[in-house]
Amino acid sequence: MGYRCGPMSPEPAPPRLRRAYFECRYGQLHVHNAIPAGGGFDELTTMVCLHASSNTGRVFLELSRILGASRSVYCPDTPGCGESDAPPGQLSASAYAEALGDFLDAMRFRQIDLLGVHSGAALAAELAIARPKVVRRLVMVGAPALDAEQRRSYRDLSAPEGTPRGAAWARAAVIDWDGDTRLPLVKQPLLVLRPRDNFWEAGGRVTRLVSAARVVDLPDHDKHILEKAPALVAKQVSAFLA
Repeated sequence: MGYRCGPMSPEPAPPRLRRAYFECRYGQLHVHNAIPAGGGFDELTTMVCLHASSNTGRVFLELSRILGASRSVYCPDTPGCGESDAPPGQLSASAYAEALGDFLDAMRFRQIDLLGVHSGAALAAELAIARPKVVRRLVMVGAPALDAEQRRSYRDLSAPEGTPRGAAWARAAVIDWDGDTRLPLVKQPLLVLRPRDNFWEAGGRVTRLVSAARVVDLPDHDKHILEKAPALVAKQVSAFLA
């Protein structure tokens, strides 16, 4: 008996999930990564994901399971966070980006796409500004485009009790980051996913700073969107990166 219709396309095999250490100027950088099962030359552009100060690269695990079926995904722990070695002291967003740039150099990436969340979005913007020929497209989940008054308000608030030193330093870096002057320097295509989180209002300012930016409001989701709705994030990201 013949088939009445053609065979369905098989579901892509799940990616291989790995962890590894790489050298950067502050010691070892711990990186989570997902590699397509088949590998080969048909992979899409490699993606690097940068976490918020309150998280580590592990927060991208479920997103990596989805996106990693068709592209390699690397999710480093920011220096001083997770299992990465700490810098000698508090850094600026651009200094964190330089350390992450050491990882890009070690991997000899010719081109990547970047995704950053909260403080990670500021670091991603700095990498995009510093390496315009390497960074192809940029995605922010919760854009920290704080104005001067918002930055002052955040400085007056102490980090939550029990915040690790490295996370506190990363938090301070994003509070000090001047999105008003830095974001207009981003020349790559920019997508901002805007859940109702601490940067809901700040994210609404992005199109005033980057006129070509695409902003997608997601008011039914909060700061846990990566854990609770990874498929939604993956859908938005995949469409933008296509």
